[in-house]
Amino acid sequence: MSARLSRADASALPERLSPAEAAELFRRLREKMGIPKPELHAPNPFCFLVSVVLSAQATDKSVNLATAPLYEQISTPERMLALGEAGLIPYIRSIGLYNAKARHIMELSRQLIENFGGEVPSTREELMTLSGVGRKTANVVLNVIFHKPVMPVDTHVFRVCNRTGLAPGKDVGEVEDGLERMVPAEYALHAHHWLLLHGRYVCTARKPRCGECVLTGLCRWGSSCQCGFDSRID
Repeated sequence: MSARLSRADASALPERLSPAEAAELFRRLREKMGIPKPELHAPNPFCFLVSVVLSAQATDKSVNLATAPLYEQISTPERMLALGEAGLIPYIRSIGLYNAKARHIMELSRQLIENFGGEVPSTREELMTLSGVGRKTANVVLNVIFHKPVMPVDTHVFRVCNRTGLAPGKDVGEVEDGLERMVPAEYALHAHHWLLLHGRYVCTARKPRCGECVLTGLCRWGSSCQCGFDSRID
């Protein structure tokens, strides 16, 4: 499922923040959160890629619980293939869509070995040739593993960008494009992670904690923009 606003919600998009306001937004988020750490736990790039694939329509907490024992046994695509789909499923059965995800993980493990010498590639184009890896997953890997200032847009980032007016857009592509234009270079590496955490813990879908929000005075929420922005993104 992709995030896309209804026609009514799209017509209610807020006014975009000014460049100065966008810079202040990230200054406040950085001041509050510091350098963010990934909430998915993985011992190496291959395992992190697997965890990101597993995290589609699942919480990071549920993925960590499932993969902790898995990663004690499996740390390379070769070992994953040796485990096999039937061997992987018991580890990930608690995660949604586990059958399809198991197939993707086996295939991407094979592709990594055959096409990339068993290593996780470092470009979006190469990552997106892997089974189960779309643009968002590729961007997460590029950002967290290869420290590239790309802008993965998940459900939380999509919601925060629309509510605040930072990068309003009717779909993921528009929000990503807006972020690439609006995020100052000094904040670009960690921008998506700050937005994700803010959306996960403060600017929540159903009951945003506006009284705890450091973006008061900048955020457009509650004025011109009244849509829910709670679609999930794979």
